[in-house]
Amino acid sequence: MFDKLEVVEKRYEELTKMISDPEVISNQSEWQKFMKEHSSIEEVVLKYREYKKVKQSMEEAKEMLQDPELKELAEAEFYEAKEKLPEIEEELKILLIPKDPDDDKNIICEIRAGAGGEEAALFAGTLFRMYTMYAEKKHWKLEILNENETGLGGYKEITFMVTGKGVYSRLKFESGVHRVQRVPDTESSGRIHTSTATVAVLPVVEDVEIEINPADIKMEVFRSSGAGGQHINKTSSAVRLIHEPTGIVVECQTERSQFQNRDNAMKMLRTKLYEIEKEKQDSEVANARKSQVGSGDRSEKIRTYNYPQGRITDHRIGMSIYQIENFLNGDIDEMIDNLIAADRAERLQGEEE
Repeated sequence: MFDKLEVVEKRYEELTKMISDPEVISNQSEWQKFMKEHSSIEEVVLKYREYKKVKQSMEEAKEMLQDPELKELAEAEFYEAKEKLPEIEEELKILLIPKDPDDDKNIICEIRAGAGGEEAALFAGTLFRMYTMYAEKKHWKLEILNENETGLGGYKEITFMVTGKGVYSRLKFESGVHRVQRVPDTESSGRIHTSTATVAVLPVVEDVEIEINPADIKMEVFRSSGAGGQHINKTSSAVRLIHEPTGIVVECQTERSQFQNRDNAMKMLRTKLYEIEKEKQDSEVANARKSQVGSGDRSEKIRTYNYPQGRITDHRIGMSIYQIENFLNGDIDEMIDNLIAADRAERLQGEEE
């Protein structure tokens, strides 16, 4: 581990000189690339320097123990440093785990009603409201890209983009099947129903990250529509893109301008194509892992929302929270923090094996 840390520190020092070099600064794309790399390793370098400083203090205190006049002070310094070193070592191990390159990206999220008819559509709406409130707490921007509302206010499906700092790092574990157990408003006998909704969280990618041949795209335009005849446009501003090689179809109809809808639809298409490539790579890694906290398998039941018991249970980490009202009002950080910790522990174990 320490050999690796020495290499990282040496690279950090090289980068520090490079980003101050006027020649490099004059080439903005190169300077930004070096700045990004410098920023990505800064935390681990500062922690390693702290480790070396504490270790040096321990060695100096050890020498001072020979002096009777300084023995008491040296003893306190020695044992304080000795206690601190293992803690810093653990932090360094975590910092050396390769970061997900998508963590800083914005996301496109799709929520689709699953089994359960109208109740599943209402639950999809509940999940959308939960993520909307969470985004507000985080001061993130949320923009609806496409929606298919039902008459009772639920969604057969809804697609939206969330932009802000570290969005994907916080929401990537939400991908999968969410299950609800509750008495629907439409149920007169008070019987508990079980319904599902599927959530897919995809990192938004830039043009340079995935190339699309324009000849592979078929574009259709149509008039946008909403539940009960709302938001109907008199012009054909809604856009449907069909990627013929893969058969992927995306629609966007929330903007008044056809150009804006096409731009958003292209973001959705690029993101889906990137996800296909990412899944191929992830499956190779996943085969070597016993469990997959962050696999994002959309067929996997990840969480149950049990209304009668006021309980939310995440099945991947076996954690339950008994504050369903707060949770559905966007107070989901505790669950996300535990999912991140579990994924980190799993990847740390993988690094050590």
